[in-house]
Amino acid sequence: MSTSEILPADIRILRQLQKSGRMTNQELAEKAGMAASPCWRRMKQLEENGVITGYQANIDRKKIGLGLLAFIRVKIDSHSEEDAQRFEQQVGALPPVIACYAIAGDADFLLQVVAKDLDSFSSFAMEVVRRLPGIKEMQTSFVLREVKPLDALPLDGL
Repeated sequence: MSTSEILPADIRILRQLQKSGRMTNQELAEKAGMAASPCWRRMKQLEENGVITGYQANIDRKKIGLGLLAFIRVKIDSHSEEDAQRFEQQVGALPPVIACYAIAGDADFLLQVVAKDLDSFSSFAMEVVRRLPGIKEMQTSFVLREVKPLDALPLDGL
């Protein structure tokens, strides 16, 4: 499904689901200004086309003991496809890494990492991440305050 195939009704549905994925179809239909059956069909089509990729709870990481948030910029030695895929697979298996991005610029990957505290982060970074094969260099930035955490994707103008 391309953005040209996204209808205004789809945007209304997506906007509401980003606010709360737990509402009933009837509630969603009312908030999206639609009848229940067409709303359900559009939502199912958005799921089938991969626009909606899942439903999840937003959890306050601090309240579950993950008070530290950091970003690790990683440079790898080799830029072969095989080495990059191996790195991506290994990083994907590390629970403290909550997101990983292949990036352009002075690093190859950007890892978003959570930890209980500085000591646990330090252990993870030095004993796990630094020892991944192919790491040439890593640089960490610690989040001091979340100014605008991910809340919802901008849907205006689609």
